[in-house]
Amino acid sequence: MFASERLKGIDVFVCVAESGSFKAAADRLNLTASAVSKGVARLENRLGVRLFERTTRRVSLTDAGTAFYRTCTGVLTDLEEAELSLHAEHTEPRGRVRLHLPGAFGRSQVLPIILRCLQDYPLLVPHISFSDHSIDPLQEGVDIVVTLGGTNVWPETVGHRHLGREWHVLCASPSYLAEHGAPLTESELEYHQCIAYGWPDGKISSWNFAGSRPGEIVRRQMTPTLIVGDGEGLVMALLSGCGVAQLPSWLIQRQLEEGTLVQVLAHSATDGMTINLLWQKHRETLPKVAVLLDVLTAHLTRGLEHGEIS
Repeated sequence: MFASERLKGIDVFVCVAESGSFKAAADRLNLTASAVSKGVARLENRLGVRLFERTTRRVSLTDAGTAFYRTCTGVLTDLEEAELSLHAEHTEPRGRVRLHLPGAFGRSQVLPIILRCLQDYPLLVPHISFSDHSIDPLQEGVDIVVTLGGTNVWPETVGHRHLGREWHVLCASPSYLAEHGAPLTESELEYHQCIAYGWPDGKISSWNFAGSRPGEIVRRQMTPTLIVGDGEGLVMALLSGCGVAQLPSWLIQRQLEEGTLVQVLAHSATDGMTINLLWQKHRETLPKVAVLLDVLTAHLTRGLEHGEIS
């Protein structure tokens, strides 16, 4: 089969996957719904797999369709870049760029930077996803990834910048402290209600404490009375007076300033997870990728140095 034959139906398939229905895709492509449906059917017959589950109201991707969609969007993006590279305007940041951000940190600290960047580069089309799970940008077809923690070893095909570290503090609500008292030593935490972060696999995050030597960090596994697998959920639990938690200061800066949360055991504050920037090296020279790498590096690093994100 010629390569051109393999491209037939790809644009229709991707449009249906993104639109969620044959009719919506037909409207976008200026085709009839019947033509779109037949195009998808021919593609499924050629591939020998079912790409969509169909109902009377909506179509959804099968597992095979999801994998094929990821590959197709990568191919179409590469074709777009090849075409744009032939034009002088390719020197200006423009087009879709995929970013993967950690949940709470991405929404509160990274997304505002990207939105401000759009004011200077209105032709950029960021495609942003949020998850606390680390990913490989190459395998997932993502241009830029911001990570909290994780490994410090990446393949040569992945670019990397270490931006800094979080600053972890212990805190509780005034109502909780009024009822239970503030812990004066780390050992007294054993008698308090501790709220911990929990991962989907059942693992519970330990707390970090400053060791006896400069720069030393001691990790202790607390016995929690509440486990929450979301940073913003932990803040809600604290505000409700459910106990004491250790959180990055960027997550609770506003509450600390307003007095709705109070820091305890200030001497136990310590470094938290590393903040890293990853990207696909073979795409780093694309203006749309390069400008976001520079903007994110400058603003996140400056925020950490000035204590705005620490």
